Amino acid sequence: MTRRRWIGGAVVAVLLAVAAVVGTAIWFPAVAAVTCPGCYGLERLRPGVYAEPGLTAERRGQVIEVVDRADARVRGFFGGRVTSPDVLVCLSDDCYRRIGGGGERGVAVLNRAVMLSPRGVDPVIAAHELTHVELHARLDGIEVPQWFDEGLAVLAADDPRYLAPAGDRCMVEPRPPLPATLGDWLSAASADPQVYAQAACQVSRWAEANGGVRAVVERLADGRGLPGIR
Repeated sequence: MTRRRWIGGAVVAVLLAVAAVVGTAIWFPAVAAVTCPGCYGLERLRPGVYAEPGLTAERRGQVIEVVDRADARVRGFFGGRVTSPDVLVCLSDDCYRRIGGGGERGVAVLNRAVMLSPRGVDPVIAAHELTHVELHARLDGIEVPQWFDEGLAVLAADDPRYLAPAGDRCMVEPRPPLPATLGDWLSAASADPQVYAQAACQVSRWAEANGGVRAVVERLADGRGLPGIR
């Protein structure tokens, strides 16, 4: 290969890389934002926690407290954590739209970060999204139905909207079959948010019948599976 052709090929490669970065920023801002929070105007409050700039000291402290309380819930639920995803927190709708958020309270992105909207700066919501990241890391590519993923997150977050305070945590009896795919889940949840309560009830009863949540997750991670969970 001549020097001129080599240079030409290198230029093309650079241009393609730049185009890919620009395309990601335009079409997938959430992916770009979790990759480079500072590029979207977020500032680091501490390692792994980013928020929009200009917050008062009190608000910054509240954000840190929410993240710490969510972390404690997830650690207590799993008996520790194997993940440490970044948490991107927005206190305004403009900030959340800018980083690619929608109408949700929070969302896990690529199993590597969590984004929280102004309505999601809450330990329950943060713990729910952190649980998705933690579960996927522990399963290491092994897929579970979406109802299991969501029901487990409700349990880990101890979400009072969908769980009874004590005893049998079930508030709503599950009506099988529960949504197994993400698309079906989003459709069902938009029609009836209590599908979260149904999923949590189903997972809670599976766990009780199979040695507890940690045993269920370990068994799934080992590839042994459980009856009815595929």
